[in-house]
Amino acid sequence: MSDTNGPRALLARIRAWLIFFVVCLVLSGLTAFPLVTELRWLDSSLTGWAAPVAQALPGLAEWIHKVAGGVEAAGADAPYLLYGTDWLAFAHLVIAVAFYGVYRDPVRNIWVVEFGMIACAGIIPLALICGPIRDIPFWWSVIDMSFGVFGILPLIHVRRMIKRLEAADGAVTPTAARTSPA
Repeated sequence: MSDTNGPRALLARIRAWLIFFVVCLVLSGLTAFPLVTELRWLDSSLTGWAAPVAQALPGLAEWIHKVAGGVEAAGADAPYLLYGTDWLAFAHLVIAVAFYGVYRDPVRNIWVVEFGMIACAGIIPLALICGPIRDIPFWWSVIDMSFGVFGILPLIHVRRMIKRLEAADGAVTPTAARTSPA
């Protein structure tokens, strides 16, 4: 497939997809910091304004209530356990920073996209192995696995576009794309 608007347009699309992916990764990471507060809010909403959801999905409401209680108890009795979720959040942010290299020079740093794809694929065996060990309901493991699926899809698309950029005749470098007049 050829790009009718040339390498510069392809580079712009790659960067737009990378921004989308990084924003999602950062938001996902940031939600791990206020975990106790978020779960308290979610649990109370299932008995309030979101009660129809709890009535339609009682297993979900029961699970959220159980997790909220456990995380709140851990926060009160053993706050150092929640330090693990702080590290989870930090890992998301660090991985997001790695994608800046792809933004700057996609062809040279395609390995970061491929690393991200491997990480997304790794979510599936992690959820299938660790979920049962930690007494996570299977349906929740499926939700966790969906993050890998939804994460890998834009990365596959970005990788394909990077390969097209690499193969483009007279491909511009990212530096040239920024400094050349349009």
